[in-house]
Amino acid sequence: MRYLLLMALTTVLVSGGCSNGSSGGDDSGTTDSDSDTDSDSDSDSDSDSDMDTDTSTGPIECNLGEYSGNLTVSTQPDVATLAGYTSISGDLTVDCCYCTDLSELICLTSVGGDLYISGFDGLANLNGLSALTSVGGDLSIEHNCSWDFTNLDGLNALTSVGGDLSIRGNWFLTNLDGLSGITSVVGGLYIIGDDELDNIDGLSGITSVGLSLKINDQRTLTNLDGLSGITSVGEDLWINNNYALTNVGGLSGITSVGGGLMIDNNHALTDLDGLSALTSALGGDLWIRYNDALTDMGGMSGITSVAGELYIGMNNVLINLDGLSGITSVSWDLEIYGNAALYSLDGLGGLLSVGLDLTISHNDALTNLDGLSSITSVGEGLWVYHNDTLPACEVCDLLDQLTSGPASIHVSQNLHDPCTPVPADCP
Repeated sequence: MRYLLLMALTTVLVSGGCSNGSSGGDDSGTTDSDSDTDSDSDSDSDSDSDMDTDTSTGPIECNLGEYSGNLTVSTQPDVATLAGYTSISGDLTVDCCYCTDLSELICLTSVGGDLYISGFDGLANLNGLSALTSVGGDLSIEHNCSWDFTNLDGLNALTSVGGDLSIRGNWFLTNLDGLSGITSVVGGLYIIGDDELDNIDGLSGITSVGLSLKINDQRTLTNLDGLSGITSVGEDLWINNNYALTNVGGLSGITSVGGGLMIDNNHALTDLDGLSALTSALGGDLWIRYNDALTDMGGMSGITSVAGELYIGMNNVLINLDGLSGITSVSWDLEIYGNAALYSLDGLGGLLSVGLDLTISHNDALTNLDGLSSITSVGEGLWVYHNDTLPACEVCDLLDQLTSGPASIHVSQNLHDPCTPVPADCP
C-alpha cells in the first residue's frame, strides 16, 4: 500500500512539475516554440549549407599551380594541404603511419625535390599519385608494413627520376609493375629488404643507372629478369643476400660497371653466366663470396682488370676460376680464401701483376699454383698458408718467376713436402 501511495505521489509531482514548466508563463512556451523554430531554421540552414558544400567541392579542381617549398605529411588531414596543386617545388615527405587515403594528391604531376613515402600501416595503394610523371630528386618508398600494400600501381604515369630510386623494407610488396614507365635512373637504384618481392619485372624499361645498382636482402626473388634492359652502371653493382636467387641472367645486357662488382651470400646461385656481356675494366673491387651453390666463374671472362681488390672466398663448391681468364692486373689485394672444393687456379693464367698483397689460404683441395704462371709482380706481401694439399715447394716456383716483389713472404701450414719449410735462398 505504501508503495502504491508513493508511486501515485511521484506521478502527481512529475505531472505538476511538467505542468508548472509549461504554464509558468507563455514566455517559456514561446521560448520552446522559438527554440523549435530556431532549430528548424538551423536545420534548414545546415541542410542548405551541406547542399552548398557538396555543390561547391565535388571533384578536386587542379587549378592551384605550384606549391612552393617542402611539405611533410604526417597525418591524414595533412594530405589535403596539396589538394588542387599540380606540382611542389621542393621535397614531399609522406611519413604517415595512420594515413589510409592519398586521393587528395590526385592533381600532382611533379615533385621538384625528393619524394619520400614511408611508414604506412594502413594504406593499401598509391592511387592518389596516379597523375605523377616526374620526381626531380630521389624517390624513396621505404618501410611500409601494411598488409594491403602489395604493389606500386599508383605510380604508372611516372617516367622520370632525377636522383636515386630506392625501394626498401616494404614487408608485403610483391612486384614493382607500377614503375614500368621509368626509363632511366640518374642516381642509384636500390631494391633492398622487401621480404615478399616475387619479381622486379616492373624495372624492365630502365636502360641505365647513373650511380650504383644494388639488389640485396630479398628472400623470395629467384631471378633478375627485370634488369635486362640495363646496359651500364655508373658505380657499384651489388647482388647480395638474395637467398632464393638462382641466376643472374637479367644482367646480360650490362657491358660496363664503373665501380665494384659484389656477388655475395646468394645461397641458391649456381652460375654467373649472365655477366658475359661485361667486357671492360672494373672501377672498384670484385668480390665473389659465400655463394654456396656456385661451381664456376664462367660469364666473367670479359673483365680485363680490377681497380680494387679481387676476393674469391667461401664458395664451398667452386672448383675452378676459369671465368677470370681475361684479368691481367689487380690494383690492390688478390685473395683466394676458404674455397673448400677449389683444386686449380688456372683461370688466373692471364694475371700479370698484383698491386698489394697476394693471399692464397684455406683452400683444402688446391694442389698447385700453376694458374699463376704469368704473374711477374707482387707489390707487398705473399701469403700462402693453411692449404692442406698444396706442396710448399709450389711457392718456390712462384717466387722464381717474379721480377718485382714481394716485399715480404709468409708461408705456413701447407702440405709438408721436401721443400718445407721454404728454403731461405728462395728469391
